[in-house]
Amino acid sequence: MHIDVLTLFPEMFDGVFGASILGKAREKGIVDLRAVNFRDYANNKHNTVDDYPYGGGGGMVLKPEPMFAAVEDLTPPSGGRPRIVLMCPQGEPFTQPKAQELSRERHLIFVCGHYEGYDERIREHLVTEELSIGDYVLTGGELPAMVVIDAVVRLLPGVLGNEQSAVTDSFSTGLLEYPHYTRPASFRGWDVPEVLTSGHHGRVEAWRREQSLLRTLRRRPDLLEKADLTPKERAWLDSLRGAEHED
Repeated sequence: MHIDVLTLFPEMFDGVFGASILGKAREKGIVDLRAVNFRDYANNKHNTVDDYPYGGGGGMVLKPEPMFAAVEDLTPPSGGRPRIVLMCPQGEPFTQPKAQELSRERHLIFVCGHYEGYDERIREHLVTEELSIGDYVLTGGELPAMVVIDAVVRLLPGVLGNEQSAVTDSFSTGLLEYPHYTRPASFRGWDVPEVLTSGHHGRVEAWRREQSLLRTLRRRPDLLEKADLTPKERAWLDSLRGAEHED
């Protein structure tokens, strides 16, 4: 996979792209990560990339020319058009299914803005989609882009040491992940559940599924509406809701 990030602050990505999972994926040649300063594509002697908004108002708006020129320069003549993702609080909420969808692409370009906003022609005629990581406003799109890139790259084959990790992560199955324990088996009087030390794989899997359902019910019950559950599981959850309501 090839990922380009259009930003006014490429130095923000140096540590992120060179460390942990992203750094290892880069070293293995699984992903090519580049932060590109779109100021280099400004078409004026002062290299300005923003201007005052038509109609007045506070703040500055990113001009379309540098962004279009940068994307066109980064798009190869052949090989298909890349997915061009605009990071914006107005965008579609970013989810694990979206991360899985993007992980199947060969080339992604992330557009990170600053200032008041983007010229609307960037939204309408350049990007393929807009993504948001939450209902709040940040200084720019750099941090959201890092979040999305991390979520996407860790799904690529060969990135994680244990491929099963990405499959069982929270949200990958539509549910929150079950609790984890490690040595020691007893710590300050708090013991690891007996089932996990039993060596009985069937019981362990059943316990993990049950705990995943319980954790989702208590922390993110909204996820259960779309989760792939058996009739028996839905009946069990309904009985738990009924018991809690009576209490």
